[in-house]
Amino acid sequence: MKKDYLYNEIADNIANKINSGVLKAGEKLPSVRNLSAEHGISINTAKRIFLALEGRSLIRSKPQSGYFVSPPNYLQLPLATASQPIPIANNREPDQLMNKVYSTMGRRDLTLFSIGVPSGSLLPTAKLKKEIVLATQELSDGGTAYEPLQGNIKLRRMVAVRSLAWGGNLNEDEVVTTNGCMNALVLCLMALTKPGDTLALESPCYPGILQLAVSLGLKVLEIATDPITGIDIEALKNLLPEIKVCLLVPNFNTPLGYCMPDENKREIVSLLAKHHIPLIEDDTYGDLHFGTQRPKCCKSFDLDGNVLWCGSVSKTLAPGFRVGWVAPGKYKEQIIKLKLIHSLSSTAIINEAVGNFLLTGKYENHLRKLRRSLTENYQQYAAIIADHFPEDTKISRPQGGLALWVEFPKHIDTGKLYNYALKLQISISPGRIFTLQDQFHHCMRLCIGLPWSNELALKLKQLGKLAKALQ
Repeated sequence: MKKDYLYNEIADNIANKINSGVLKAGEKLPSVRNLSAEHGISINTAKRIFLALEGRSLIRSKPQSGYFVSPPNYLQLPLATASQPIPIANNREPDQLMNKVYSTMGRRDLTLFSIGVPSGSLLPTAKLKKEIVLATQELSDGGTAYEPLQGNIKLRRMVAVRSLAWGGNLNEDEVVTTNGCMNALVLCLMALTKPGDTLALESPCYPGILQLAVSLGLKVLEIATDPITGIDIEALKNLLPEIKVCLLVPNFNTPLGYCMPDENKREIVSLLAKHHIPLIEDDTYGDLHFGTQRPKCCKSFDLDGNVLWCGSVSKTLAPGFRVGWVAPGKYKEQIIKLKLIHSLSSTAIINEAVGNFLLTGKYENHLRKLRRSLTENYQQYAAIIADHFPEDTKISRPQGGLALWVEFPKHIDTGKLYNYALKLQISISPGRIFTLQDQFHHCMRLCIGLPWSNELALKLKQLGKLAKALQ
């Protein structure tokens, strides 16, 4: 058991150094004999470590020369193309396909590449259970009473404190708690729009936001979006006269995973404020950065209270807890009034528990592990796509988040691929559900929030084989 632990520890340590860039492509690794001597392991164990790393495509051997760090083959894959939606607002939803995909949610017999949340095995479930017990004890009424209308004070305070990391400088009085981020978005859209108004979104866009907009009777104007820098600002400028509200996911948008540059965020905030167009910012994925630093938000550049910044722990800590919040700027009064009407109070025990989890530093410790897993997963997924998917397949270059966007050659229909994959117990998200327009039929989103395993690798390879068969 001890030998296996040491073997895994050494292998993971080398893998982490390669994935983080400490060990560069082409760099020579220690010899088998040197690795054995350095760690006090047998020659056979050292060989096993190198073979395992080679099997993960992280290193390669050169006869008579030793082992070297492999160039990441996923970087050789072409980048997914920028979207070019037609500049006409509409509200036609792909109901049948969307319902089919989301009906698989929670099914344990499927590999759910389709549902964009981290697997429970990547979450600190045991620690959260203890926090719930502690919250029950700490709340004077055991959590049976309503919270204050604005929400749990400890949670609001911690959200405000954490905003310092991205230049938000919020205080607890600027934050209103909600039942998850989608509830925050609902309140914002209800406060700012009426049926028939036009909402500007990135294209492609999270299906839940599209469904929400349609349900509220809004017209959706999809804006051209680059897979690296996000929404096309010039395209947005040209369409400003038609727009009532803009809703963006600038940090690690699903499905593309880009991080909008700070200068773009600043320009968009200024542009929309100048035209008196509110900006709803969905920052659900902001804590899931692959780099070393948490990115700024559009809210960081908000001088007029025109940005309604929304967030939650649904994609980072506990999807089922439904804990979210909004810093609504100058629209706070409208948001609180709508919360009173539609939900009144969040779940006191759960919000207290999450507030404590953030307060004690456990959240940040968990995030470090989760971000490392997601980064490695992205690289593992991309390596398999490079080796096993059809030629000319393109992918996004996510800088964080839970999604990888895959773009096949035009003749491969991911709606059909979905049906074939389901027979192999694999569920994907076809690209068509990320738009209200007739586009992205040859694309799909894969969730990278699943625990890596040989079985998961096999499922990805099967998916690539199916896609090739559709050619």
